Amino acid sequence: MDLKAAILKEHSKQQALFIRDYIGDNQALFDELMVHFFSNEYRVTQRAAWIMTHCTEKRPHLIRPHLEKMVLNLKSEKIHVAVKRNTVRLLQDVDLPEELMGTVANCCFNFLANPNEAVAVRIFSMGILYNFCKKEPDLADELRIIIEEFMPHGTSGFRSRGKKVLKELQKMLK
Repeated sequence: MDLKAAILKEHSKQQALFIRDYIGDNQALFDELMVHFFSNEYRVTQRAAWIMTHCTEKRPHLIRPHLEKMVLNLKSEKIHVAVKRNTVRLLQDVDLPEELMGTVANCCFNFLANPNEAVAVRIFSMGILYNFCKKEPDLADELRIIIEEFMPHGTSGFRSRGKKVLKELQKMLK
């Protein structure tokens, strides 16, 4: 199968799941998908990002060789919002190597504190930072302050996730 042609064929969940099933547990095919994920072609990158999340839900080990590049990609100002959104969505559920945690934490604090950032990116960043607080409780107070600052003006999704995270942070800060 020509993976790029399949990615461009249509933008649907059915097609994304078809490609996910085609890739299966094949690291080489997943690596090819990641080449498209990191490409500069907007539509290809956007669709590859969605497929990548479907692949890693079933087989999280496939993403391991790409974590560092994904994290560094988050720092790019030219990153497409779909790539950013799918990256932070994925990072919520990945046990990151310690050497990447600082970079991810900085990116997520920046995303969370930016009211112009896409809501989903901010919400997923909140989830990542909360997970980090479990390992590094010193971050909890900083996360609490940012969430409380943006709660009154946040979307319903932001406020909902914020309330849940604040509740858990209060338990942690006691």
